[in-house]
Amino acid sequence: MTVAVFFGCTFIAFGPAVALFLFTIAKDPLRVIFLIAGAFFWLVSLLLSSLVWFITVQISNKNSASQQRGLLIFGVVLSVMLQETFRYGYYRLLKKANEGLLALSQEDTMPISMRQLAYVSGLGFGFMSGAFSVVNILSDSLGPGTVGIHGDSQHYFISSAFMTLAIILLHMFWGVVFFESCERQRWWALGAVVISHLVVSCLTFVNPHYQGSLIPTYIILSVMAAWAYLCAGGSLRNLKLCLTCKDKDFLLANHRPR
Repeated sequence: MTVAVFFGCTFIAFGPAVALFLFTIAKDPLRVIFLIAGAFFWLVSLLLSSLVWFITVQISNKNSASQQRGLLIFGVVLSVMLQETFRYGYYRLLKKANEGLLALSQEDTMPISMRQLAYVSGLGFGFMSGAFSVVNILSDSLGPGTVGIHGDSQHYFISSAFMTLAIILLHMFWGVVFFESCERQRWWALGAVVISHLVVSCLTFVNPHYQGSLIPTYIILSVMAAWAYLCAGGSLRNLKLCLTCKDKDFLLANHRPR
């Protein structure tokens, strides 16, 4: 049973992201490089936030429960702010790198568009975030022990897997919206990305009341998915063509790297 839980939760958490990687990124070496670089930037942000949180915990009163909870909230907020700061830093780096690639290229267009970079880097952020969020939980799911034997929720593993899935996809959508907002200098949209990230992260504090965190998170996920779709140049006509399997080359013919 523990093995079934392990593989089931793993496939829920990482299945869609791995499928996106295999079908849209794995065949392009340049995209793979940018994805790994995005994951590295997220990892550096985590390292810095962990270092600050560790120092603050060491100098705080460990016997004060309220103070420790306050430090936990502080750590979450700091981590989100650092992640978004590094996302912006990565955007600036990619902007310069893309200009360099355009100068070296013999073609008049960039070898990879900023919209593609936003998607790839967002997925890189999501992969690394999901791995650090759920790897210890998946390890515990192999046993020994039974979840809920002492009256705790039996939905711990499955809820964690669905939350990890949402976080991975959200990072992808946040990346698309974030980069598009930077390109068009829509600072209110950048603020919306940061605020939604903070809200999703803080929703985990209501656990183990998982319905209180999962339902709002997936509502935010749906909104960000629609927003990212529009930022990527999508429209109702494109969606209709896709769903009805008509004019299959429409999206490809109308894609213009920028």
